[in-house]
Amino acid sequence: MNTHFNDTEREALYRVIAARRDMRHFLPGRTVEPAVLRRLLQAAHQGPSVGLMQPWHFIRIADAALRRDIAGLVEAERHATAQALGERGTDFLRLKVEGVRECAELLVAVLAPDDGTVFGRRTLPQEMALCSLACAIENLWLASRAENLGMGWVSLFDPEALAGLLRLPQGARPMALLCLGPVDHFYDEPMLQAEGWRKVRPLEEFIHTDGWPQS
Repeated sequence: MNTHFNDTEREALYRVIAARRDMRHFLPGRTVEPAVLRRLLQAAHQGPSVGLMQPWHFIRIADAALRRDIAGLVEAERHATAQALGERGTDFLRLKVEGVRECAELLVAVLAPDDGTVFGRRTLPQEMALCSLACAIENLWLASRAENLGMGWVSLFDPEALAGLLRLPQGARPMALLCLGPVDHFYDEPMLQAEGWRKVRPLEEFIHTDGWPQS
């Protein structure tokens, strides 16, 4: 296996990273080819994990009634979030924050019950499991973009209610609804920035040397 990448391949990787967007607008009535979905899930499964624990499961939502029930959970949490935002609640409700109903594929990323892995997570057991799952999701996101498919991460749901809908075992926890499918176009910039909700901050604000900057 050739482990060295040329300039063209390297540039392609950075282009995919820069072009990745959290998508909310999908073309309804479209599909994702099974072979493509398999490639995407394989990319997710190749994500790094602490202690090689691989704490991820992905549940594909194929039943239309189940998708509608999940959409109902998202809508309930959308309104609860608007209420919690106070004076910004009205602006929040104007945003399109999910594509659960329209996306071609809806996946639920589930954190598996703890398998007792100690290697690398003795002091941060829950955090390292979550980080490992997030790495798998990021792999899926970048692979989706490389396939010219949109993906959106939706966290607006009651985890206990969703766990009940999916009949998850004790200790398993749903962490993300992943909307996947063809889109008309990719956003030129993060949607929340384009909508004036929040601005992307520059890299320089996040890089420090030898400790947290002192005021």
